[in-house]
Amino acid sequence: MSKTTLAIIAGVSAAAGSAATAAIFASHSQRKDSLPPTASSTPTSNYAPAPLIPVSQLPALRKDLIPPVSPTGVFQYGFPGPTNDLHPTLSTTSSFDRRTRNPAWVAEHITAASINANNADRRHSYFVEDETIPEKFRARLHDYFRSGYDRGHQVPAADAKWSQDALDQTFLLTNMCPQVGEGFNRDYWAHFEDFCRRLTNHYPSVRIVTGPLYLPKRDHEDGKWRVSYEVIGDPPNVSVPTHFYKVIFAEDGKTGGDVSLGAFVLPNARIDNEKPLQGFEVPIEAIERASGLEFAGKLPAQRRKRLCEQVTCSLLVRDYADRQKNLMGSPPPKKLGAGPTPK
Repeated sequence: MSKTTLAIIAGVSAAAGSAATAAIFASHSQRKDSLPPTASSTPTSNYAPAPLIPVSQLPALRKDLIPPVSPTGVFQYGFPGPTNDLHPTLSTTSSFDRRTRNPAWVAEHITAASINANNADRRHSYFVEDETIPEKFRARLHDYFRSGYDRGHQVPAADAKWSQDALDQTFLLTNMCPQVGEGFNRDYWAHFEDFCRRLTNHYPSVRIVTGPLYLPKRDHEDGKWRVSYEVIGDPPNVSVPTHFYKVIFAEDGKTGGDVSLGAFVLPNARIDNEKPLQGFEVPIEAIERASGLEFAGKLPAQRRKRLCEQVTCSLLVRDYADRQKNLMGSPPPKKLGAGPTPK
């Protein structure tokens, strides 16, 4: 992906995000099956990078040279890190970022059977600190107190109603990030989560990876790009992401079968419910570059399908109170299909 493309995605706002990402993806979709370039073709300065030196021309390591120092000796006192706290639960698998006190990613697996099960009640669940994380790196309940942000589920509680224990574990703070409440976590983001659940009407198996992003924004005064985000808590402890991503793997259920891939980046801000979801669709490479993560390196190109070419990527807007009633143990409403894209 070019620097320009990634910068535009990084600068997505609630007001312009849909239009910007739609324009980006449209430019790539015109070249079917082609991936965006990985480097900018337009120089940004007069600096000329040094030519690459072939490995064969690099000086050979001297096996007879005994160093007078031992940098790795510091390991006798402990490994500095970074440490990725891999944390499986009944309903999630996640990797925790100790620096931001947020998950780097949280993965889930949903099926029609798991979504339609109704064996749990949210009223019995409570937000809790995750004691598997060392205390000094842990997000705390009081970090969110009067912060102005919701404790935003990365894997939604509604995806784990098949068991009370599974539902309870979605309330661990290792499954949370600070999210704008009104207009996002309780609105557009919740509708997006519902879209993911509706995919189980068309696919026997759906896997979703969700996480935060901290993307740069152009300074209007000097034109430079900078990463800036709020940190909540007293003392400041938990980073507030600028954006969130979802990578969706919709599997056809066959061994070695097709996988419909969808990748979306949304700003952590109020979003009008009328904005089309497909406007936030991005190439999966954009999320990988921005997050430093890899999601589909082992998925061959011949097995990949574009999700929004297989189903209609659109939201069904429902009132927040109605969604909460469904989550608290009442019978779920009749499910509506995501619907095949008209040919």
